[in-house]
Amino acid sequence: MEKTNVMRILDQKKVTYIPHSIGDNTKLSGKEVAEALKKSPDSVFKTLVTTAKSGNKYVFVVPINRELDLKKAAKAVGEKSVEMLKQKELLPLTGYIHGGCSPIGMKKFFTTTVDLSAEDKETICFSAGKIGYQVELSPKDLDKVIRFKFANITVDNA
Repeated sequence: MEKTNVMRILDQKKVTYIPHSIGDNTKLSGKEVAEALKKSPDSVFKTLVTTAKSGNKYVFVVPINRELDLKKAAKAVGEKSVEMLKQKELLPLTGYIHGGCSPIGMKKFFTTTVDLSAEDKETICFSAGKIGYQVELSPKDLDKVIRFKFANITVDNA
C-alpha cells in the first residue's frame, strides 16, 4: 500500500495506526467508506474545514453519519459564527482536496475540534490525506500528533 504523508507523520511520531486502502480515486460517500472498511458509521469520521467572520479557520472532525452543527461548532471555538470553507479554497489552504482532507498534515495547523462521540471510542477512522486511504487509530494516539479538544459539535439525531 502506498504511504501517504499522514502515515509518514504517524510513523515519525511512532504512533500505532492501521492503514486502510479502499481503492485509488474512488469517490465514495461516507456510508460507502464505512461499509468498505466494515466499520460502524459512528466510528468513521470526516474532516471539515470552516471559516469564521473573524477570518480564522477551524477544523472539525465528525462522524460521517452526523452533521456538523455550525452554531455548536462556533461556540466550541469561541466564535459568533462559522461557515463551511468554499471547496475551491480547500487545496490552497490545507494541501488536501475535497474527499481526502485529514486533520493531520495540513499546510498549517488550525484549531481542531473532534466530536465528543469519539472520546470513548477505542479507535476511529479518518482520511489518510488521499482519496481511498484511511487511517485507524485511538483518539488518545491522535493527541500525540495534533492538538485538539473534544466538544459536542454535531446535530442531535432527533
